[in-house]
Amino acid sequence: MGIKIIATNKKAYHEYFIEDVYEAGLVLTGTEVKSLRLGQVNIKESFCRIKGGEVFINNMNITPYEFGNRENPDPTRVRKLLLHKEEILKLTKQVDERGLAMVPTKIYFKNSRAKIEIGVGRGKKLHDKRETLKRKQHDRETARAIREHHR
Repeated sequence: MGIKIIATNKKAYHEYFIEDVYEAGLVLTGTEVKSLRLGQVNIKESFCRIKGGEVFINNMNITPYEFGNRENPDPTRVRKLLLHKEEILKLTKQVDERGLAMVPTKIYFKNSRAKIEIGVGRGKKLHDKRETLKRKQHDRETARAIREHHR
């Protein structure tokens, strides 16, 4: 399977404890797909919502295609995500009962189809973020010390 990652949302892992991930298809227009292929997308500020038994992504910014016509869609329009009914029911349960958030973590092409990875997780408090940064820094220093030791 040919997977080509277009954009990742590192901020999602910084802001949330991601517990579960889902792969969803995207409903896009032709010029949006062309912009995606050029890597002109931003998912840092985007989030997902469930409305009427369907999942939508808000604030995902796909830059209008340079060679498109004046019918280019709004860059931050609400876009529908394609998931199986069981997955939507499971997501609804997690969001409503457990108070989790749905955030996009990755956009990629899989077999020439645009896909988005949705992470479901709980928001981090400030002290959690600090703890995560300390742990990352400690791991980096440990790896560096091991590399230096093996030289």
